[in-house]
Amino acid sequence: MSEAERPAAKPRQALSPAGLLRRFGPLLGLLILCGALGAASDRFLTAANLLNVLRQSAVNALVSLGQLAVIITAGIDLSVGSILGLCCVTVALLMHAGVPPPIAVVATLAIGSALGAVNGLLLTKLHLPHPFIPTLGMMNVARGLALVISGGFPISELPSGFRFWGAGSIGWIPAPVILVALFCGAFHVFLSRTTIGRDVYAIGGNQQAARLSGVPVDARLVLVYALSGLTAAAGAVVLAGRMNSGFPLAGVGGELDSIAAVVIGGASFLGGVGTVSGTLVGVLIMGVLRNGLNLLNVSGAWQTVVIGIVIVAAVWVDIVRQRAAERGSAG
Repeated sequence: MSEAERPAAKPRQALSPAGLLRRFGPLLGLLILCGALGAASDRFLTAANLLNVLRQSAVNALVSLGQLAVIITAGIDLSVGSILGLCCVTVALLMHAGVPPPIAVVATLAIGSALGAVNGLLLTKLHLPHPFIPTLGMMNVARGLALVISGGFPISELPSGFRFWGAGSIGWIPAPVILVALFCGAFHVFLSRTTIGRDVYAIGGNQQAARLSGVPVDARLVLVYALSGLTAAAGAVVLAGRMNSGFPLAGVGGELDSIAAVVIGGASFLGGVGTVSGTLVGVLIMGVLRNGLNLLNVSGAWQTVVIGIVIVAAVWVDIVRQRAAERGSAG
């Protein structure tokens, strides 16, 4: 199928009120949240604390970029937290075995990508009805392997050079923030400026129509899930560097945080919608909320309750937006 026969990108149109809400609503929510927390705590709007929020949000930002690509295809990846934990242990074990840090990092990224690709292959080759099934299986397999190969204990004392991307800085900018910026730029170009990126949106909009239009749907899905595994592995490298440890339980709940960030950032579970900038705003909302609750001495248990309410609210808003869009198109 020639390039001209591929699904064309939709022409730019003036945004409706619903479109404006989808695009700028998360950013407005972030600004309101920052203002409220700044008023509630005089420590929140300090440069040191805001940089700390950015550093602590880096892992979720990396994982959420891969989750974004999956959700755009109307899929979901429940295995990213477990892949992060397995890769966190793997990179630490490789370096303890004498592998130079750069090679250990590249090998870990390759392992994460391979695990993600397995999710895509299981989904497409076995014709499973929903990505929930293969990624749920991988979630358990990866976590179990992390516990097995580590013996259930953290692998500590990692090389100082490796720790840079987790705990280092370039000037006053934390190194993890720079890494996130690089990944965000790459994903933005991939999703918005490439044929494959347009295919990803087309699959989420209508998979059957995309297939009939010549889009290699199965290959694109395998690629998307491989990218999700890659970003989970990148998050593992950052987390291991920050903790100076390969912890087998790292990333527990990471799949929920990444899904929440993507949906809060304006993506839709129904597929075909989502941006890198919106996802980044969603990540920051999650990070700001956790940081602010810590400053206000809210217990971890209540923080979990609040985050759960935010996730449900974000999904509800997504459903309301979809229904409003359907009524608008019907009218």
